[in-house]
Amino acid sequence: MSQTANESTELVADALRNDPRIAEAKRLIRDAMQDHGSRLEIRPSSDALRASFAASIDRLTAVRGGDPIWPYLSSGIGRGPYVELADGSVKLDFICGIGVHGAGHSDPGIVDAAIDAAIEDTVMQGNLQQNPASIEIMEQLIGLAQRHGASLEHCLLSTSGAMANENALKIAMHHVSTTQNTLADRVIAFDNAFAGRSLAMAALSDRPSYRTGLPLIIPVDYLPFRDPADPEQSQRKAVDELHRLLKRHPGRYAAFWAEPIAGEGGYYPGSTEFFTELCEPLKQAGIPIIFDEIQSFSRTSRPFAFQHYGLDSFADIVTVGKVTQVCATLYSSAMKPTGPILSQTFTGSTSSIATGIEMLRRLDQADCFGDSGQNNQRADYFATELERLSQKYPDLVRGPFGEGMMVAFTPGDGSFEFAKKLMMRLFDIGLLVFVCGGGPTRIRFLPPPATTTTDHIDHAIELLDQGLASIG
Repeated sequence: MSQTANESTELVADALRNDPRIAEAKRLIRDAMQDHGSRLEIRPSSDALRASFAASIDRLTAVRGGDPIWPYLSSGIGRGPYVELADGSVKLDFICGIGVHGAGHSDPGIVDAAIDAAIEDTVMQGNLQQNPASIEIMEQLIGLAQRHGASLEHCLLSTSGAMANENALKIAMHHVSTTQNTLADRVIAFDNAFAGRSLAMAALSDRPSYRTGLPLIIPVDYLPFRDPADPEQSQRKAVDELHRLLKRHPGRYAAFWAEPIAGEGGYYPGSTEFFTELCEPLKQAGIPIIFDEIQSFSRTSRPFAFQHYGLDSFADIVTVGKVTQVCATLYSSAMKPTGPILSQTFTGSTSSIATGIEMLRRLDQADCFGDSGQNNQRADYFATELERLSQKYPDLVRGPFGEGMMVAFTPGDGSFEFAKKLMMRLFDIGLLVFVCGGGPTRIRFLPPPATTTTDHIDHAIELLDQGLASIG
């Protein structure tokens, strides 16, 4: 007796995904991308395109209500860390949208995943309707987070790092208020902290200019971060200040907010000892510990920087984003809300979820992690080359700083004006970098961890050398 349509064990969607015409279409797209992408190498803008490009930048300025940080509009094609702009120039992208493009530009695997997403039934996933891929990426992120013993059993997707951080803070505040029967409204963070630009995250970030004209809706107390030039003294100062705050505001703290590696603040690395001395009394006080890994995920010897520093037992809530394509808040069962405080119409686009799964696969495939993994190897190589430049230009290059594949140096006098001048000069030459920190302001690099090679680093150093020679 033949099986009817209603009794079929194959989903129509699976039949579509496995249709040989889809596979052939993807093959043709990959071949076309490879053929055209192979033509990309560093070059200046085209005279014939400059006027139309300038007009597009003017339109961008008009619609967004302000000048872009730099004149960047992509043409829509790249090759690894190389990207073509709409003015015909080709740049070596070592900032990647501040760490978003983990495999670079026009990566065949990422494009394949995006095509798979394009034939799905919806553009966006949400709290009410999700596809199986949402489960897959959440389970993968949890698996990575638990790899070294962290108790992070739950995951909530979101469309931005700021929203992931908002959810983290809500979870922490809800937990303290419901388990300790007190309204804890204060947060402890670090000097130079950055968590996003929503109302709550702007209040948490140690950036007064980001709060211009905005109410301070959360009281935040700041600790000094670890100073690599004097780790013992800076650790004592931070621990002493923590104990002073805990005595001054007993029962009022809802969360301790920490970037394991200070990102926007200037690429200052933490350490196992530094964080342990802070986290132990916080745990004893019942204050949830939040690790903000929006920028640091995928950059160190472990998937998460908190794992890199061996802080797994302290992680109550962790946020990820940027390189993961879709953002997420991970939290322990102990932190699971008892009220309906977590819900979003959009949890992520179908494309971001599919490419996020591929990105996690590529990080593993590229052997990024481990003490002798590619992240550490490339970071050491990059640091050695920057040290060589610092010897050649002792008045222009101080460093390197950072941790893993978060690399930075202090240019010139460390002023924002000089750092921006060098950044724009490098942009013109063909190297994309960005600033971070203040007092000093630094130049930072976030090359794509899944595809960067030592040849790419050599090319970046060559372009940086040219820029330093021309600006000195």
